[in-house]
Amino acid sequence: MLCANEEAKIGEAVASVTSSHIAFSDESYTADRYRSVATLTLARDTAERLTPVVSNILTESSVKEFKWEKLRQARERFAALKLIDLTIQEALRGKVRVDVLIWDTEDSRHTVKGRDDIANLQRMYYHLFRNVLTRWPSGSTWMLHPDQNSAMDWQSVGDYLDIASWSVITQPDMAHSFRLRIRQDFQILEIAETVSETTPLGQVSDLFAGLGVFSHKNFSQYSQWFQQKSGQLSLFSPCETVLSNSDCERSAVLKYLDDLCKCHKLGVSLKTNHGLRTYNPTNPINSWLYEPQSPEDKAPTIRSSKLI
Repeated sequence: MLCANEEAKIGEAVASVTSSHIAFSDESYTADRYRSVATLTLARDTAERLTPVVSNILTESSVKEFKWEKLRQARERFAALKLIDLTIQEALRGKVRVDVLIWDTEDSRHTVKGRDDIANLQRMYYHLFRNVLTRWPSGSTWMLHPDQNSAMDWQSVGDYLDIASWSVITQPDMAHSFRLRIRQDFQILEIAETVSETTPLGQVSDLFAGLGVFSHKNFSQYSQWFQQKSGQLSLFSPCETVLSNSDCERSAVLKYLDDLCKCHKLGVSLKTNHGLRTYNPTNPINSWLYEPQSPEDKAPTIRSSKLI
């Protein structure tokens, strides 16, 4: 195990090198049942090429900053559809990936007394990065750009990730503790939080993080909206809920993503699982609902997280 001084030296050495790839991450993290983290990954030159393109989309849509939580009217919907178009287009060319990890706080893993939500969010980011970054070419080096408003303490995470490379190992005694160990799997050169308003590509991550949660949390509203739009709902059928303008606009965006993924055979399912899910994680638009790996797989508690 490296001592603190050795870790600092490695961190300084790798930070002086420009990364080959960049990851922009954001989360949909509220007190609701479903939560998510999303990451947009791409080569550095692709990021440099796409940043002004996304900026132009936002400007043309009269949207200063795209935020999923602000998607309540047509203006934000039009911007979201254009961002989805661009993302799918680049994904089909093998230039970008979007990966969204969603979890249910009412499943067997999370219904534990004294759950430490921040420590659990950290685990979910580790799961996401471990599954995503290894899908890019061997030897890729990374700069991670999480949103500044993340619930995470990224300085604490950086203490782990500044050591050139890392991986996560679940120890057999994970019911009592969750150990993180460092392995040389791939290189992360730097973690730098970004301000969403000035980071167009980070706003794409926000869009997909929001879509991931909405697809599971609001699937019944989406189904009702879909039936109304397709004329399948009788005028005399009692509605479960009165759909808000926000529900309608977000449902339209979700349907657009679902239709586009099906058109291009990207393997993204919506109706079967009552929420977004990609069965083949190698596909470039990848959403999955975290499932407990065993009866012992439990979210960290405030007491256990202090043991890390």
